[in-house]
Amino acid sequence: MSDPLGFKKFNRKTIPKRKSTLRVSDWKEIYTKWTPKQSYEQSSRCMDCGIPFCNNGCPLGNLIPEFNDLVSNGNWEEAIIRLHSTNNFPEFTGRICPAPCESACTLSINNDPVTIEMIEKTISEIAWKNGWVKPEKPKVRSNKKIAIVGSGPAGLAAAQQLNRAGHNITVFERNEVVGGLLSIGIPEFKLEKKIVNRRIDQMKKEGVKFLVNTNVGIDIKHDELLKKFDAICLAGGATIPRDLPIEGRNLNGVHFAMDYLSKQNSILRNEKIKPNNHISAKDKNVVIIGGGDTGADCLGTAIRQNAVNIIQIEILPRPPIERNENNPWPHWPMIFKSSTAHEEGGERDYNILTKKFISDSDGNVKKLECIRVEWINDSKNNKVMKEIKGSNFSIMADLVLIAMGFTNPQHEGLLNDLKVNYDKRGNVKADNKMQSNIEGIFTCGDMHQGQSLVVHAIASGRKCARNIDIFLEGESNLPSVQEYIRPMK
Repeated sequence: MSDPLGFKKFNRKTIPKRKSTLRVSDWKEIYTKWTPKQSYEQSSRCMDCGIPFCNNGCPLGNLIPEFNDLVSNGNWEEAIIRLHSTNNFPEFTGRICPAPCESACTLSINNDPVTIEMIEKTISEIAWKNGWVKPEKPKVRSNKKIAIVGSGPAGLAAAQQLNRAGHNITVFERNEVVGGLLSIGIPEFKLEKKIVNRRIDQMKKEGVKFLVNTNVGIDIKHDELLKKFDAICLAGGATIPRDLPIEGRNLNGVHFAMDYLSKQNSILRNEKIKPNNHISAKDKNVVIIGGGDTGADCLGTAIRQNAVNIIQIEILPRPPIERNENNPWPHWPMIFKSSTAHEEGGERDYNILTKKFISDSDGNVKKLECIRVEWINDSKNNKVMKEIKGSNFSIMADLVLIAMGFTNPQHEGLLNDLKVNYDKRGNVKADNKMQSNIEGIFTCGDMHQGQSLVVHAIASGRKCARNIDIFLEGESNLPSVQEYIRPMK
């Protein structure tokens, strides 16, 4: 490291954010930039600890101490080469990853961890600005054709790796834009779509073919896919949302979170949406059911749409401020966290069970009937939920957004037609080479693992690409991806 005592000299600082009073009036990215001096100081906080737990904390196995050292010495071009050696899309993970690497940082034992995620973002942006990120076309093409079904981060990572191995890649996307959740579900203020599009443009120049508005199983039948391609990579998302089947669920104004978020992204793409299909929080009392990142995305979106009042509710207890004894470093910290959206407004409440939705005379939702719950240990020491008698209350609502996660990929259509097997959670079952029960059909990302983080998806796509390359060629020069045990969340 350029300064082995940097972790003693400098405190942790994140990239400055635009003032919340200003940023809620637009959809632009929240964070600004570091100065060169700030970049040097933050990267020099990496303490050369000897055993880089951050590497293991990262699903991609990013070479974190190495690129920190390069940044602290001002060697940005070498830093992006080192970063790209493990991560196809650092500009994505540098913005929307919850940074399990930082939770595993040795410095976080008794101090604030290194700002790894924002160093990653800064490396990427400097590289793009200086023209260091260029198309990498394969020197030799094979005669093998591979279909990638789904253009989310897992599919994109698999496509780019396999294309660079020389194979002929076609990515199928049933929506109108490439990128999956990156383009359709994540709000613009967290990930501007120009950031996604420039990477897609790079992949197109490398020779990857993208077919949008193509629903595999309908627009192209499964048997045609099997005939035309030497291997198939199933990289779709866990698209079936977890529902809340209670009285009043079908009232007007009760929507899944992803339907709400995708509509706003469509508007920002200047797509025309029929008035009866638009979902807006403008001048409404909004209730978000679900305390995770998707719920926070809904919160930030509703604030920018000028909602009157917003509350995000969660059935689980509020997490502690600090780690419990049974949640030590370097495990993922089960602690209370706030997103940038929570800084902008709205309320949060915990231990709330929604019992039913109540309508007005026109069939529109007007309030939620709720009850407080507590979590107690049963005879087997498992946590079970118990309603608290007499704690019933109601919440006014003109718009309810269900953000309770996703269960599994869609079975009807392609997956059932292919006759792939499913695991007990409804995901595509695969062996340790990520191959399904059908030879030549592989799976990665959410379709394989279930709903997860973008960083897991990229790692899964890279690993699947190597397995497909070995299947087709008998060996592979593509890098391997570390075996990773996901932290409990």
